[in-house]
Amino acid sequence: MIVIGVDAHKRSHTCVAVQELTGRRVQLRTASASDDGHGQLLEWARGVGSERVWAIEDCRHVTGRLERFLLGRGERILRVPPRLMAGVRKTAREPGKSDPTDALAIARAALREGLDELPIAQLDEGALEIRQLVDHRDRLVSQRTALINALRWQLHDLDPAFQVPLRGLITPSWQQRTARKLGRLGASVRVRIASDLLKRIRELTTAIQKLYRELAILVSAYRPALLWLPGCGVLCAAKAIGETGGAQRFPTASKYARITGSAPVPASSGQHTRYRLDRGGNRQLNRVLHTIAITQIRTHPPARDYYQRKLAQGKTTREALRCLKRHIATTLWQLLQPDPENTRSRHRRTPHTIICNTPTP
Repeated sequence: MIVIGVDAHKRSHTCVAVQELTGRRVQLRTASASDDGHGQLLEWARGVGSERVWAIEDCRHVTGRLERFLLGRGERILRVPPRLMAGVRKTAREPGKSDPTDALAIARAALREGLDELPIAQLDEGALEIRQLVDHRDRLVSQRTALINALRWQLHDLDPAFQVPLRGLITPSWQQRTARKLGRLGASVRVRIASDLLKRIRELTTAIQKLYRELAILVSAYRPALLWLPGCGVLCAAKAIGETGGAQRFPTASKYARITGSAPVPASSGQHTRYRLDRGGNRQLNRVLHTIAITQIRTHPPARDYYQRKLAQGKTTREALRCLKRHIATTLWQLLQPDPENTRSRHRRTPHTIICNTPTP
C-alpha cells in the first residue's frame, strides 16, 4: 500500500508517496491546482503503485476540486485533521518547513493515526458507474447548449421573425419545425451550417435521453428509496450518490450537512443571534438540495407549510429555504446509508413527510 500525502495550496499541490509499512518516502511530485494538474498527479500516482490511498489535509476550501476529481475516478481519499500534523512535525528529523515536508507529515500522520481509523471517501462499483454516467451526461448537455446558442444566432440571421421558445430546441416538435423552416430557406452556406447544427443537436438529445433511462435503472437498483423523496428525481438522486462518496463516512447527519453547505454558520454578536449562509462545502450537493427544496415548496404540502411557518416567524425567504435544505440534508444522509433495508417498500411513506428521522415500516 502506498499512502500519498497531499499538501494543497490555491495554485499548486505537492504530493509525496510513502510506503505504508516503513513510512519511507518513495517519490515526490508537484502540479498546478487545475484539472490538467490533477490529471498529471493521478497519472503519476498510478505509476507509483497499484494499491494507494490519498491522504489530504482537511482544507476543503482548497482541496474540494482535487477531491471531486479523484473521487470521480475511483480513488480512495482520507481527510487528515490538521491537528494531527503538529506532533508529526515536532518529531521530524528534517528541520524547517516546506511543501514536501508538509506533504510527508500528512502521509505519516495518516499512518500514525491508522488508515482504518480515518473515514475513507470512495465510490463503490455501482456508485462509480452512476457518477461517470452523470458526468458524461453533463458534458453532453454542455455541448448541446453551446450548439443551441449557435443555432439560435443562425436562425435569427436567416429569419428574425422565426422565434423559438426557451428550451424549445431540445424538444422533437420544435426540432422538426426548425428543420422544415430551414428546408424552405434555400441552400445557402448559412442554411447548411444551421442544418448541420440541428443535426448534431438531435444526436446529442438522443444520447442524453438514453443516458437518463440508463441512470434511472441504475439508481432504482442502487438506492431506490431516494426516488421516493419528494422533489428528488433521477438526476438529483444520481448526483447525490456520485458526489457523496459513501454516506457511512459521516458519523452524523450534521457532518453531512456541513459537507453539503447546508449547515448554518453562527454569526452572532452580543445579544443578536443570527446565522449566515455557508458558501463552502460541495456545491454540487448543495445544488441537489436546492433543487429538491424548490420542488417541494411548489408541489409538496408538508414542505410548503414548513416553509410558510418559517416565513411567519420573521425569517427571510433565503433563511426559510436554508432551514428546509437542512432538513432535506438529514433525509439524504439517511437514505444514502448502505443499509440493505433501504428498499422501496420500507420508505413508502417518505413522500408524506419532510424528513424521516427513522425509517417508517
